[in-house]
Amino acid sequence: MTQASDIVAELDRLYRASVDRLQAALNRYLTDGTPPAPSSRTDGSFAYPEIRLTYRGGNDRPAPPRSFGRLVDPGEYRISVTKPAMFSDYLIEQLTFLIEDFDVEVDAATGRQEIPFAYVLDPGHALRLDEVSATELARHFPATELAHIGDEIADGLWLSHDGTRPLALFDGLRTDFSLARLRHYTGTPTEHVQQYILFTNYHRYVDEFVRWACSQLGPNEQGEPSRFTGVSGAGGIVVESADDMDRLISDSAWRRHQMPAYHLMAPGRTGITLVNIGVGPSNAKTITDHLAVLRPEAWLMIGHCGGLRPSQRIGDYVLAHAYLRDDHIMDDVLPPEIPIPAIAEIQVALARAAETVSGQSGDELKQRLRTGTIVTTDDRNWELRYSATALRFSLSRAVAVDMESATLAAQGYRFRVPYGTLLCVSDKPLHGELKLPGQANRFYERAINEHLRIGIETVEELRREGAKLHSRKLRAFNEPPFR
Repeated sequence: MTQASDIVAELDRLYRASVDRLQAALNRYLTDGTPPAPSSRTDGSFAYPEIRLTYRGGNDRPAPPRSFGRLVDPGEYRISVTKPAMFSDYLIEQLTFLIEDFDVEVDAATGRQEIPFAYVLDPGHALRLDEVSATELARHFPATELAHIGDEIADGLWLSHDGTRPLALFDGLRTDFSLARLRHYTGTPTEHVQQYILFTNYHRYVDEFVRWACSQLGPNEQGEPSRFTGVSGAGGIVVESADDMDRLISDSAWRRHQMPAYHLMAPGRTGITLVNIGVGPSNAKTITDHLAVLRPEAWLMIGHCGGLRPSQRIGDYVLAHAYLRDDHIMDDVLPPEIPIPAIAEIQVALARAAETVSGQSGDELKQRLRTGTIVTTDDRNWELRYSATALRFSLSRAVAVDMESATLAAQGYRFRVPYGTLLCVSDKPLHGELKLPGQANRFYERAINEHLRIGIETVEELRREGAKLHSRKLRAFNEPPFR
């Protein structure tokens, strides 16, 4: 039986060979103007490798209980792959499921998509790009043509021109495009992004996360080694000891990045990433468009909201079990009438984590934690249109309003990434409790640490649960086999 690890090793060999040839050709052109041979654009010299899988149907073992790693229709499946070494654990896992449970033939081969030159530039190339324009390079080398990059597979709009089916949601071109954007937006290497992601909309959460993350480095009180290896922060700073915490907190490099990220790293990318996405649904969609290619295990929104009920108090929590999508940012790709279901495993984990961290349970916890609908708006000053919005909010039975949560949940639904939301009430705009400077500071000091720790405890519980997290609610009837 073919081993998944052997296939991934061959993918890596083919990928490295293509990158080496492309970099060498770029060096020659930048040094003396020698263009690559015309045949290099047609013989696969600069191409991504691809996985090719043939499924004949029949003779299968009992259908696996998981929601992914399943084949239904016989045929040919393909997907181009970038950076196989970076995605090796994911690729080996997905291929192993299919090889062990279905009668398939799988191999790695040179593909048809070319690697754009922008994704293989090294520092030496960058120094000479002032002398040669990107337009000139694109005459001789493969470039990033947006017409060839899209989400047709994820959105169920793919068309086969040769009878083959997609094996995964994202191909090599789409993945490389997002990896480059992630470096730009977050200020950190994409290799450092972990499988469990927390989003926040306030920078104050970053300092709390960095303090806690650094405290997890090194042995614990019993002398047992930590499973975490370091903390990576925006601006390229990596610390491996709690003694270096001030480097991350005091450094201002994060200001150069629109959505700075911080990663508590662990083997197998099983640690925790925190991304400060700022305010607004556009940012929420942008970052998740790109994080989705890394196939995270889950992402959670841990931010602030406006409470809409008179019984709520500043500092109370809201656990979303439904979303009113007034963000409009995704109406074209996911119409607002499409329901976004709550993911039961994440709802339970968030509720348990709230009990664990707060020390409250039962009726006592219910007084602080409310489940209900969250409305996400694209209008930061919706209060100024009170007569036009209050009725809609009332009809939805919403208990809180923010500008990101429904967008993040809709993106999780769209890209098959389990999602959840736990917000903290920072003001009550309908009831005269506005976020004033002095009041806001006292609230932040009291609530941020506990709120963040609930998100962290939720992640730890989800990690311990393992494969139970991935729900069939996120799978369509014509899904690619890979998760």
